[in-house]
Amino acid sequence: MPRADNNGIELEYDTFGDPSDPALLLVMGITAQMTSWDDAFCRLLADRGRFVIRFDNRDCGLSTKLDGVLVDVGAVMGAAMTGQPIPPVPYTLSDMGGDAMAVLDELGIDKAHIVGASMGGMIVQTMAIDHPDRVLTLTSIMSTVGDPAYGSATPEAMVALLAPPPDERDLYINQSVDTGKIFSSPRYYDEVQARARATASFDRSFYPEGASRQLGAIVASGDRSAALASLSVPTLVIHGRADALITKSGGERTAELIAGANLVMLNDMGHDLPEPLWPFIVDVLISHTKHAIG
Repeated sequence: MPRADNNGIELEYDTFGDPSDPALLLVMGITAQMTSWDDAFCRLLADRGRFVIRFDNRDCGLSTKLDGVLVDVGAVMGAAMTGQPIPPVPYTLSDMGGDAMAVLDELGIDKAHIVGASMGGMIVQTMAIDHPDRVLTLTSIMSTVGDPAYGSATPEAMVALLAPPPDERDLYINQSVDTGKIFSSPRYYDEVQARARATASFDRSFYPEGASRQLGAIVASGDRSAALASLSVPTLVIHGRADALITKSGGERTAELIAGANLVMLNDMGHDLPEPLWPFIVDVLISHTKHAIG
C-alpha cells in the first residue's frame, strides 16, 4: 500500500472511489487501525460520490512506530488532574493531525472533509483548529473536547480501556470480545463479528506499546474548548447515548461549543459503528458534506 511521510513518520493509507470526487478523510481512535473503518462502510461513502481516504495513525497498524519511547501515563494523567505541568510526551494531537495533513499532501489534496471517531474525533477537531483553511467540514464521532468534566468513561469502561492486552493471540482475541461487550452498542453487539475483527486486527499488526504514547498525546494536548468555540467550520457531531467509554456529554459539549454545529444522538449506539447504523450514518455524512459543497 502507499505511504505518506511527515518528517520521518510514515503513514500507511489507502483510498476508495474516484479521486475527482470531494475528498473525505477518515481518522480512527486510540490503537485502532485504519481497517476499523470497515471496507464496506468506506465503499458506501465512495458509492455516494466521495473520495474516501483512511490511514493508520502513528504507533498503530503499519505506520511508523516509536519503539522503546516510554511514557509514564500515570504521571501524565496525575499532572493533568492536579493542574501540574505535564511531563514531556513524544507527540501531541497536533502532531497526529499533521500526519493526517501529510496524507492529504501526498494525494495532492488541498481541502478535505474530515471525519474522526473517538481519539480520531479529537485529532480532526485539532486539525480544524490548526488548519482551518484546509477543512471543508468537520465531523466528530463519539468524541469529546479535552475537558474532563465532559464525556468521562464509566468505571467499568475505564478499567477495560487501561487493561493491558495479552500477547498470546487467542487470549488477546478473547479479551477483545469481552471488552467489546462493554464498549459496543448493546442492541447490535455481534460476538462472531467481534471475534473476526479482533483476529484480523491481531494478525495485521499487534502493537499494544503504542497505546501509552497515544494516550499521552490525548492527555497532554489538554482542553480544546476555547479554540473550538472560535471555529467557523461546518460541523457535525454524532454520538451514542449508550456510549460507556466517552459518555454522551462529550458529544453534547462538542456541539455546544462549535457555532452552528449539528448534533445527532443515536439511542442504540455505543462506542462503535455498528453495521445496522451504517445507512443512517452514511446518509448524515453525505448530507453534511453535500451542504458544505453547495
